[in-house]
Amino acid sequence: MILAAGRGARMRPLTNDLPKPLLPAGGKPLIVWQIEALVAAGICELVINHAWQGAKLEAAIGDGARWGAQIRWSPEREALETAGGIANALPLLCEGQSNHAPFAVLNGDVWCDWDRARLAMIGRQITDRDLDAWCVLVPNPTHHPQGDFRLEGERLVVDAPGAQVGAEAGARHTFSGFGVYSPKLFEGLEPGTKAPLAPLLRRAIQVGRAGGECHRGIWFDVGTPERLASLDAMLSCQPGHG
Repeated sequence: MILAAGRGARMRPLTNDLPKPLLPAGGKPLIVWQIEALVAAGICELVINHAWQGAKLEAAIGDGARWGAQIRWSPEREALETAGGIANALPLLCEGQSNHAPFAVLNGDVWCDWDRARLAMIGRQITDRDLDAWCVLVPNPTHHPQGDFRLEGERLVVDAPGAQVGAEAGARHTFSGFGVYSPKLFEGLEPGTKAPLAPLLRRAIQVGRAGGECHRGIWFDVGTPERLASLDAMLSCQPGHG
């Protein structure tokens, strides 16, 4: 699943008339980079959610055939936040699969050179280890210096309530927006319900059912026009661009 329902308020005025995933970087829309990377990794069956100007997104991307993908859409009247959007799309994500088959979820506004071919292996690990979630983390960027979670080996951990953000903050990493989840993580969430993902992840972490890894390559969270410009400049300098 590619998450594409965000309003992109911090990207205004660029998103006044265009959904954020269609903003271009390096000559193509952000979401197309994501689609191409997944297809190159052999992952062709995709679900994409949308809310703000979703009709424009569907019109631009269609069924994904031009990239070798098979795309189905999960529209939301208003953005349901991350967990709510995933729960709303579960009938599409689980169709034809085991009720407990894991699936990958990637933010549509993230550019990252992490190897998507690892997703299939992570899915098997989740099943074999009876986990509910696996999160790809990255070193903390300047705009999120406190991080989100800590890693102990391949186990995600959270700080105790009331812990000071001091020396321990250096051991934290930031969630990249790339994850693999079991449908069990979303049990109890009714379709159409707004819900963030972080509380569900913390619940899984606290009972030892969440794993993760740290990627130290290139990662852009395209949350502001300045970050979009930086990504565009980097991609435009790549060999073969244009």
